[in-house]
Amino acid sequence: MNITATLIGQTLAFAVFVWTCWKFIWPVLISAMRERQKTIADGLEAAEKAQRDLEHAEARVEEHLSGARTEARQIVEQARSQAAEMVEEAKTVAQAERERILEAAQADIEQEMNRAREALRGRVAELAIAGASRILEGDLDRSRHDALLNKLAAEL
Repeated sequence: MNITATLIGQTLAFAVFVWTCWKFIWPVLISAMRERQKTIADGLEAAEKAQRDLEHAEARVEEHLSGARTEARQIVEQARSQAAEMVEEAKTVAQAERERILEAAQADIEQEMNRAREALRGRVAELAIAGASRILEGDLDRSRHDALLNKLAAEL
C-alpha cells in the first residue's frame, strides 16, 4: 500500500467526517448551546429580577413596620392621655363627692346642734320655773337663795 493513497483516503474520510459533522451534528450542538445559553441568561435575569423584587418587598415591609410602629406609639400616647383624663375626671368626681358629703355632714351637725339648743332651752326653762317655784314656796334668806342657785347651776 502506498502512503500517499492512504493519506489521501484518510484526508477524504476526514473531510467527509467533518462535512457530516458540520451538516448534521454542528447545527444540533449550536442549537443546544444557544438554548442552554438562553436558559442561563433567562435564569440570571430572573434571579436579578427576584433580587430587585426582594429589595422592593423589604423596603415596603420596612415602610409598613415603620408605619405600624408610629401607629403603635400614637395608640400608646392616646391611651396614656385617656388614662390621665380618666384619672383627672375621677379626682374631680371624688372631690365633688367629698364636698357633697362634707356639706351633708355639716348640715347634720347644724341640725343636731339646733336640736340640742332647743332641748337645752326647754330644760333651762323647766329648771328656771322649778327654781322660781321653790323660791316662791320658801323664805327668801340669802344663804338658802345662793344654795338653790348653785344647785340649779349644777343641774344645768
